[in-house]
Amino acid sequence: MPYNFDSPVSRKDTDTVKYDLCELLFGSREVIPLWVADMDLPIAKEIQDALVQRASHPVYGYTIQSKRCWSAVQGWLQQQHQWEVPDHSFVFSPGIVPALTLMVQAFTQPKEKVMIFTPVYTPFHEAVKGNDRTLITNDLVEKNGRYEIDFQKTEELLKEGVKLLIFCNPHNPSGRMWTKEEILQLLDLCKKYNTLIFSDEIHADLTFFGNKHIPFATIREDAAQQVITGMAPSKTFNLAGLQASYLIFLDDTLKRQYTKVASVPHLNFGGTFGTEGMIAAYTHGHTWYKEMKAYIQGNIEFVIDYIDKHIPEIKAMKPEATYLIWLDCKSLGLSDPELKKFMVEKAGIALNEGISFGQTGSGWQRMNVAVARPVLEKALAQLKEAMS
Repeated sequence: MPYNFDSPVSRKDTDTVKYDLCELLFGSREVIPLWVADMDLPIAKEIQDALVQRASHPVYGYTIQSKRCWSAVQGWLQQQHQWEVPDHSFVFSPGIVPALTLMVQAFTQPKEKVMIFTPVYTPFHEAVKGNDRTLITNDLVEKNGRYEIDFQKTEELLKEGVKLLIFCNPHNPSGRMWTKEEILQLLDLCKKYNTLIFSDEIHADLTFFGNKHIPFATIREDAAQQVITGMAPSKTFNLAGLQASYLIFLDDTLKRQYTKVASVPHLNFGGTFGTEGMIAAYTHGHTWYKEMKAYIQGNIEFVIDYIDKHIPEIKAMKPEATYLIWLDCKSLGLSDPELKKFMVEKAGIALNEGISFGQTGSGWQRMNVAVARPVLEKALAQLKEAMS
């Protein structure tokens, strides 16, 4: 069935982070929220129907992730990424963010070093610092409108005893997709210095313009002992509120080490509706998925073209993946608090502050374009008017 993504869906007063926290975080309920990374697009009817059917059963008790669940995940990974993952490799998680903390706790000790490439998703920072580990930030280098890894600097930092690398693949906030050559080079360095890799691949299905995602753990046979992967249907199918994701361990020893930590707070199994939502998405969501991707790619092209033509003071980094656009606003000459105030009070839009992704994000803003096109048109018109 064709899906109509052009009609805005009201989410106000549904206790949703993106809308109902605007007044607290931005000082206004009237801004157009283009910040939190979830979609304002209606989910696939097949998923909604599956949840309604499960809700019709009068008992919502503790739920396991059985063969039915993991078979659906395996089928999706095989179809989308040509990745055959064995049954025993999966561990459920209520989200990638909780998994970040458990990874740090399972594979490092207090004060040990954990490295991230910045700018990057804020919880990467928090998972390290909040667990009393030493955060090592490795700034990505901007070249020709995209980020690249400085491998010489990376080796210098790894040789100082980094125990764990938390890697964002594809990259949030820039939408950068890492090439086979880059992933191989990073794997070689981490093997050389015995650094474990957690690859957050939550945006793996959201690739655009003919780009194809490369799961880090598949890059070479020996990556199995070095790489743990995190994935989820939450970004792909807009199911973040169901709190369902999973980790892939191709090494049994690493899986046991993680599960030993995760099982203490019982964060290695999930809830009824998260499980049903994941099964339905991966089994019946293909048509919706294709239409959603085409729509969001159109949104990305619309935003990039509009900013280039009408707001040239701002430079948009064209994403290869994700529905996020990283906006370089440094030419405006505003401090980070001033930039936030300008976007809220003058343009009437709420974006993620670049500085929250690390110091290299100063002067940037992150825009979520997974919304109805008319909403984007209104937001950009307001930004253009504010600039003038």
